[in-house]
Order: sequence, then structure tokens, then C-alpha cells
Amino acid sequence: MIFVPLPFVVALLLAILLIRMLRQGDGSLAEKRPFLLLIGFYILQSIVIGIRWGYDVIAIMPIQSLIATTIAALAWVCFKGLAMEEQPTLARFWPHLLPTASIAVLIALYPEPISLAIIMIFLGYGAALLWLARHGPDALVASRLDGAVLSYRSLQITGFALIASAVTDVIISFDFTRTGGIHAGAIVALGNVIALLILGTAASVASSGSTVETTSAEPPPPPPATEEDSAVAAALDALMRARHLYRDPELNLTRIARKMNLPARRVSTAVNRIHGMSVSQYVNDFRIRAACEQLVGTDHPITQVMFDSGFISKSNFNREFARMNGENPTQFRKRRVLRESGGAASNVIFMSP
Repeated sequence: MIFVPLPFVVALLLAILLIRMLRQGDGSLAEKRPFLLLIGFYILQSIVIGIRWGYDVIAIMPIQSLIATTIAALAWVCFKGLAMEEQPTLARFWPHLLPTASIAVLIALYPEPISLAIIMIFLGYGAALLWLARHGPDALVASRLDGAVLSYRSLQITGFALIASAVTDVIISFDFTRTGGIHAGAIVALGNVIALLILGTAASVASSGSTVETTSAEPPPPPPATEEDSAVAAALDALMRARHLYRDPELNLTRIARKMNLPARRVSTAVNRIHGMSVSQYVNDFRIRAACEQLVGTDHPITQVMFDSGFISKSNFNREFARMNGENPTQFRKRRVLRESGGAASNVIFMSP
């Protein structure tokens, strides 16, 4: 019987996820490219892990170390790109090639500290990602608002996963020290299978606003609003109503800020303080109100209503609709139709002699 290591199965699942991302029509391929590359490295790493621990090919260990280091740096580059108002460039991120280059030098000249170096790199990038997440979903100014909260959750997951990977490496080192690595294979197989699946899904969600369901914790109360906050929020309200910006499915915080000639952070701070919510929730409130008007005033299919109001993902649309109305769009339309029909019938009965 042919033995197929579990990491190979994970690689196949990640490959399917990658193909789905390529086939999705939401978002441009250029915006997805860093995350597509990241998932590609996840696939490659899973294959290498399968060869190393499934077939005990020790010679492939240097490649595993190089890929692991590249993944940590690339994860940071992907999410940092979502937090930048200007278009990120390769020149901006070239220093993040240094960790992989340093591991390559160690492999060639002094292999002993490689494990410690990888642990420190993973801890550093994991901590950096969690620090990036400290401002909440509005920190990802380039993320499409339809999926900003999901992208934020993906950022948090990736940060924690990198730190967990570093902790796993420490456990493996202890196992080699105490038992000669008896349990190392099982630890690596289980830990990396779970981590790579989680990371692959997180990258997919962050790049395209996937249909994965999430729940968000209540944000802390914002600081008191200032007169400037009120003025910015009022200007944004007027802009939304006059130009219907919320109907743009690719709308993000950067685009809003540019139309207002303000820094993205200034806009998000005003929305947080005045409305007590993130910019993505603020925009989605406009979208849901527009959807409600269409559901009541037209007989358009719900899918058309979803697109016309600015949503791309049906899952996001249903979740935000339920958040505001306590029911899904189909239930909302049926209830309103029944109410209006009942009211019309009552009027007929009342007017009858």
C-alpha cells in the first residue's frame, strides 16, 4: 500500500483553495498576488514537511528552514500592504529578504544556531502582526470594507499562528534534547497540518473577503469626540448620501480618505468616536439601509439587491443584514409584504358598507 503523508493532503487542500482564489471574480489579481504567493509557499512547505517527516529525508531540512523564514516575512508584507494608504512596492519591503538570506548564510557556514534564529524570526514577525492589529479593522485601510473585519481576524490569526509555530519549535528542541526526537515527527505533523490549514484559510479570507463566518468582540468605548471629529463625521455623512459611495464594492478606507482630502486615520477616528463603530460597519449600515429600501420598494432578486447595495459576498451581506434587522433578507421581505398586504386588506374591510 502506498504511504501518503498527511502534509501532502494538506498541500492538496491548500492548492484547491489557491485555485478557488484565482477563479473568484472579486478584487483584482494584482491586489491578491501577495496572498496568492503566500499560500503558494504554504503549499510548498507542506510538501517539504511531508517529505522530511513522512519519508525521513533529512537532506531536505535546509529547504524547510528557508521556506519557513520566507513565510514569516511574506505574511508580514501581505498584511502590512493592507495597512498602507499608498500602493506598496517591492523596494519598500526589500529588507524583509534579509531573514531568509541570513538563514541561507547560516546553513552554509554555521548551522548550529539555525533553530534559534528561526524561532526568533517567527516570534518577531508574530509580535509585529499583533502590534499591527492593535488599531482594529480600520488599521487595514486598503482592505475592501465588505471584508475588512474578516481581514482583521485573519491578521490576528496569522500573528498568533507564527508565535505558536515558534513555541512548537521550542517544544521540538526540548524533545530532541531529552528523548532524541522520538515525538518530534508527531509534533511537527500535527502542528504544521493545523497551522498551515489555518494560515491558508486566513490568507484567502484576507485577500478576497471570504465567506468564513466570524464574530467580533465588543470594541472598547472610544474617547470623547471633539468638534473636529463632529465636522469630519458630518462631512462623511453628506458625502455618503450625496454620492452613494457605499455602492462601490471595492470601497476601502483609503479611497474614502482621498475623497475627503484627509488622512485615513483621521477619518476612522472620527467615525469611531461619533458613531461608536468601525468604518466598515459604518459603510455597511448605509448598504443595508439601501438594501432594505430595495427589498420593500422593488421586486428585484435578493442577489441583485446585494450587488446594487455594494456587497460582493452573500455571507457578508446576510450577516450584516441580520446584525441590523435581526433576520435575513428573505424573511425581511416576506414580513414586510405580509404586513402591507394585511394593512391593505384591513382598509378594504373598513371601507366596505
